[in-house]
Amino acid sequence: MRSLSPATLQNLRPNLRPFAITALLGSQALVAQAADLTVKVEVPKLNVAEYHKPYVAIWIEKPDQTFAGNLAVWYDLKKRNNEGTKWLKDLRQWWRRSGRELDMPVDGLSGATRTTGEHSLSFASDKGALAKLPAGDYNLLVEAAREGGGREVVKVPFQWQGKEVNFKAQGNHELGAISINIKS
Repeated sequence: MRSLSPATLQNLRPNLRPFAITALLGSQALVAQAADLTVKVEVPKLNVAEYHKPYVAIWIEKPDQTFAGNLAVWYDLKKRNNEGTKWLKDLRQWWRRSGRELDMPVDGLSGATRTTGEHSLSFASDKGALAKLPAGDYNLLVEAAREGGGREVVKVPFQWQGKEVNFKAQGNHELGAISINIKS
């Protein structure tokens, strides 16, 4: 895209300058959103007598903690009569923010629980929660709850501005390393 220099703006008729500036700023806002998001979540191996895979919710909040969008929810999809949804309430923060309003399973959001190891999820900027996300500061939250285990929430602050950047945080017990990679 061609940019407008200050000299070019001065040469425009005065009544056209606001339109040129608006067009320029509007196109830059669109470019700021043209990015894809990759989230890596580590589920650590725990030395316990009876291990159960954790339920995990991944979502985005604004800095004031208002909900911005869901990215993924992992739970036991194979339980009869959709009984796995009964335990989603154990993901307390996510449940209060948006979970109780959803009819599970949600296409593109719901998934099976995952075993130990690092899991990578990719999200396109033109789909789901990211499609409507304006440039700005946000928090990625990853919450895990495990039967016979604990519960943990890890918050990763990030900027959604269309630049290539990486952000990281570390869990303490139910979650390991959490990383975000944004590619423009």
